[in-house]
Amino acid sequence: MRKSFIRELLSNQICIPVAALLILTIFNLIVDPGFFRITLGQNSAGFPVLTGYLITILDYGSELAILALGMTLVTSSSGGQDISVGAGIAIAGSVILRVLCGTNSRPDTLQAPVIVAFLVACIAAMLCGAFNGALVAYFRIQPMVATLILFTAGRSIAAWINNNELPIISDPSFAVYGGFIPGVPLPTPFFIALLCIIVMALVLKFTNLGLYTQTVGINENAARLNGLNPQLIKFLSFVILGLCVAVCGLIKVSRLSSINYSVIAKDIEMDAILAVALGGNALSGGRFNIWASVLGAYVIQFLTTTLYKMNVQSDALPAYKAVVVILLVVMSAPSVRAKLAALTARRRNEAKEA
Repeated sequence: MRKSFIRELLSNQICIPVAALLILTIFNLIVDPGFFRITLGQNSAGFPVLTGYLITILDYGSELAILALGMTLVTSSSGGQDISVGAGIAIAGSVILRVLCGTNSRPDTLQAPVIVAFLVACIAAMLCGAFNGALVAYFRIQPMVATLILFTAGRSIAAWINNNELPIISDPSFAVYGGFIPGVPLPTPFFIALLCIIVMALVLKFTNLGLYTQTVGINENAARLNGLNPQLIKFLSFVILGLCVAVCGLIKVSRLSSINYSVIAKDIEMDAILAVALGGNALSGGRFNIWASVLGAYVIQFLTTTLYKMNVQSDALPAYKAVVVILLVVMSAPSVRAKLAALTARRRNEAKEA
């Protein structure tokens, strides 16, 4: 019974990110136990805030968790990934600043409520998602090729929205969304991510979106024969990802109260895709575990923070993450899984004979 429990535990999809989390935790405990120290200090406004590497993981990992929600649906339904989310964040952030600044790139006061700017950004980001989704679902273009268009042109579009200017918001209330709520020691992005996760959980629980998405990803023709519209399901998954992109855009521009079109959310698409893969979700589409993807997002940020702690240059980070991608892709390959299953069965038979 104990062996069957262990076998069932190892076969669980969420076992992969949990194992990665344990490895990173043990590594940091050995190298520097101070990595886990959390202190209570004050921010520039004099409010109490928690600081430490774990808080940094919680803060920046929340952005990845939000993106992982939408990227998981896109991967499941289309069997591909959206590589334009970084550019989409730049567009959404640029739209937010444009609405808040109006015609003056450095206003003394906000020219519109933040909620209005955010809703406009949601529309813009969802239109970007709809553009990608239409190319994938209706024109049957491979997802990475389809999203390469916005990946290439998105940041230029973001700069064009603000006439190539760098808007600056001086109102301190805008910094709350990417910083801290006065009197609350945990970073605001964590609460935003928690809200997004709850909304997604409710949608998956009380609608058939998750079932339909997995069905289309597993066998599109069978889904069509069962009365589903595969094109619509794929299209909706990209639109939902666009909504997630808008939320991340708000957080990103709120952190600096400005934007740098060429740097904002740079390479974040790789981290989002890696979070989905680390969650044990097949990158070829089909069944998914949204909770494993969220955990995978925080594990990726854990890895990033650990590498920064070890003074690894930011330009070298993709190389280290590429190693993780290679391992995940190799381990998820059908031929490798078949060989591992055969090896396990052979050892089990040998143990019975002995």
